[in-house]
Amino acid sequence: MKRRNFIVNAAASGLAVTGLSGFANATVSESVAANAGKFNLNYAPHFGMFRNSAGNDLIDQMKFMADQGFTAFEDNGMMGRDIQTQEKIGETLEKLNMTMGVFVIDKGGNMANTLAAGKKEYIDIFLDGCKRAVDVAKRVNAKWMTVVPGGFERRLPIGIQDANVIEALRRGAEILEPHGLVMVLEPLSDSPDLYLQTSTQTYMICKAVNSPSCKILYDIYHMQKTEGNLITNIDRTWDEIAYFQIGDNPGRKEPTTGEINYLNVFKHIHDKGFTGVMGMEHGNSMPGEEGEKKLIEAYRKVDSFQV
Repeated sequence: MKRRNFIVNAAASGLAVTGLSGFANATVSESVAANAGKFNLNYAPHFGMFRNSAGNDLIDQMKFMADQGFTAFEDNGMMGRDIQTQEKIGETLEKLNMTMGVFVIDKGGNMANTLAAGKKEYIDIFLDGCKRAVDVAKRVNAKWMTVVPGGFERRLPIGIQDANVIEALRRGAEILEPHGLVMVLEPLSDSPDLYLQTSTQTYMICKAVNSPSCKILYDIYHMQKTEGNLITNIDRTWDEIAYFQIGDNPGRKEPTTGEINYLNVFKHIHDKGFTGVMGMEHGNSMPGEEGEKKLIEAYRKVDSFQV
């Protein structure tokens, strides 16, 4: 189904009651998004999330996102795309008045080349990724880049590992800071072997690095799994948080599919004055176009707090 038809059919099928009613009569520009029914927060979909409705073309997918009211976009794999594609994405974001969210700094994978080991060859790979990320960020007008320090170095005491990570991140920050770029450290729940596990640990690392180019990526899905107490820990680490990501638990699908009260969490983040990006780093709970409509409806529901 084409983007235009989706909008009309979505309103006709009942999505209108959740905030999409203005889309039925909207004129959708091919170059500048209508952005009817914008959300309270800057939720950022990713490629593939709406491919059944928008088709496989990446630019068409971005236009579809904007047509639904999404004002941001993220792409973990941006550094792996060719320069021409990166430039086209950057141009499209500008035309659509959308904010570029995170992409991942290429250091060889979440568990690879761990900074906790303090090994020169690992640090060199990380620093090379930071240097290359600067050029990518310029092409797509990005500000934030995800960094996962790697796994534990079990042979070393934890204090030595902390010092190794801090020193490596300081060197990365020296590369990014002159360009106004920010690496956001993401604590993960995927494996007990990952060095960075909790928001409070990440807060300590950011304080020690002491740079505006080293902040926290607070992934609500991962933090629900590793520590819970979401609103309290968001408040505790607030001054170092630069970016959020989203996913319900269990399942890592859209809000309303799991146990997290996203309406309350989003309202709290909004009330604290957050104007950055909320990356939608999750899957769709249902396949096909119906699943994509359900996802948009879910975001309308959890974004319906009073402002």
